[in-house]
Amino acid sequence: MDVLDAIKQRKSVRRYLDKPVEEEKLLKVLEAGRLAPSARNLQEWRFIIVRDPDTRRKIAEAANGQAFIGEAPLIIVACAQTDQHLMKCGQPAYTIDVAAALDHISLEAVEQGLGTCWIGAFSQDKVRKILNIPDRYRVVALLPLGFPRWEASMKVRKRLEELVCQETFSE
Repeated sequence: MDVLDAIKQRKSVRRYLDKPVEEEKLLKVLEAGRLAPSARNLQEWRFIIVRDPDTRRKIAEAANGQAFIGEAPLIIVACAQTDQHLMKCGQPAYTIDVAAALDHISLEAVEQGLGTCWIGAFSQDKVRKILNIPDRYRVVALLPLGFPRWEASMKVRKRLEELVCQETFSE
């Protein structure tokens, strides 16, 4: 599959088939994340793979009760051990690094016939407690992963001309 085709096909999946993700597919998805770039090549991310149904349900509750998260056959909990390094632009490096890794993961998931949904609405404290995550780590995002059960629909996106400026900023 062409990368641009994967990008076009990727969408937020909120309904999953009751079918486990094969280990081979999961490893390819995780390898894509491992290969992502990171500031100073620190690769601060850690991925917790949660398959246990009860733990997935608890995580869904900690994510503002979004039940579909727990219905996916597994959840990738993306964490980062951070030294609070700010890039020269003022952004925390670990959040951008994990986002790059999750983007790689999401695109490889499409290649493997899987779906994902980035989740940022969750209680940091509750998820950390459920998974025994040490204080020096931050949970950056939750990513349910599984075989999509969806109706085909097109993503609505703004036109390129609405998003791109040439040489200087313009509205």
